[in-house]
Amino acid sequence: MKSMPSILSAPKKETVPDWNRWYAARAGRLRSSAIRELLKVISQPGMISFAGGMPAPESFPLSAFREACEKVLAREGPAALQYSATEGYGPLREFVAGSLRTKGIPCQVENVLMTSGSQQALDLIGKVFVDGSRPACVERPTYLGALQAWDSYAAEYITVPLDDEGIVLEGVPELLERSRPRFMYVLPNFHNPAGVSLSLARRRRLVEILASAECFLLEDDPYAELCFEGGMLPPLASLMPERTLYLGTFSKILAPGIRLGYVAGPQEVIRKLVQAKQGVDLHTSTFDQMVACEVGRMGILPAHIGTVRDIYRERCAAMLTAMESHFPDAVRRTRPKGGLFLWATLPEPLDSVELLSQAIAAGVAYVPGPSFYPPGMDEARRHLRLNFSYCGPERIEEGIRRLGAVFTRAMQ
Repeated sequence: MKSMPSILSAPKKETVPDWNRWYAARAGRLRSSAIRELLKVISQPGMISFAGGMPAPESFPLSAFREACEKVLAREGPAALQYSATEGYGPLREFVAGSLRTKGIPCQVENVLMTSGSQQALDLIGKVFVDGSRPACVERPTYLGALQAWDSYAAEYITVPLDDEGIVLEGVPELLERSRPRFMYVLPNFHNPAGVSLSLARRRRLVEILASAECFLLEDDPYAELCFEGGMLPPLASLMPERTLYLGTFSKILAPGIRLGYVAGPQEVIRKLVQAKQGVDLHTSTFDQMVACEVGRMGILPAHIGTVRDIYRERCAAMLTAMESHFPDAVRRTRPKGGLFLWATLPEPLDSVELLSQAIAAGVAYVPGPSFYPPGMDEARRHLRLNFSYCGPERIEEGIRRLGAVFTRAMQ
């Protein structure tokens, strides 16, 4: 008779499991953010980073935040630290709705959902609208965070090119009719990454095209307030409110660390996005919403935004001047009138992906073009995005000098 194994005997040592066999199929579509990965590198001493989309930290209104925190805790301490409605803090939603009305967008509090940054709004839109059965129409290039958010929902894409006036509309009606995208995603002001803005004439023409197309418009507008040259143009949502979802954020006008954004649109769509958000985080931070609302009530925003514009105007000019001095003439660049970014195009056969390691070795970082395109687009490798908002003028001059030397050696 065989003896039974002792329950006190040492268990068999388990090998490290292969987690790949347990991932959902959609996990294979996930890709890392190039910027998040670069953050591991740009923290090195002496590194000059043009990679992240970070606002100037010296522009953050610290004293206003300190005062707002004290007021919120003194007046509404328990409520500020408690669970709250998924839709968001009512007074802040009303503040957002009022701000949108001044831009010509018809909006009431019921049309606004507060999100944990506008990045979460992109993810919720992916959850509700993206399933691969119909493509999303995006600009070429487009915001990398949108592609990252939608890839996991099996997104397929069709693309439209950009020039210095924004979307090139030639051929767009036929493209929309042939491909039947569910929505068109547009960054009309100071585009990330291209730095260009959609002209007024093209805004009007785009709305005409979409009025007869079987899709809606997704307008992502985080940089509208950061106009430092020329006037502000009307949002697309003011021209076609009934078929537009409008995304905004407090990251660029207050601080990104509070992670506050919003989506505004028809009430029935907001209700569906609320349902999607309930399964993600229940609601955005109550305390952060109350503090941001209190800062808005202080009346400091016009002067604060003016200060931010002045900083970015100076830094954009510093980068463009440095590029004229240090970049080879064959490297083309956009000339933004606002926002945080400009877009550079290398002559063939230079490759922004291959040159990144040389740039990092020289102590300067950027984001290569492929991060801003759906996979498989060869033209992407000739482009790169540069951020001018984070570094001061002297650092910008030195960083562009280093990068220009890298490009010059590569051309030789």
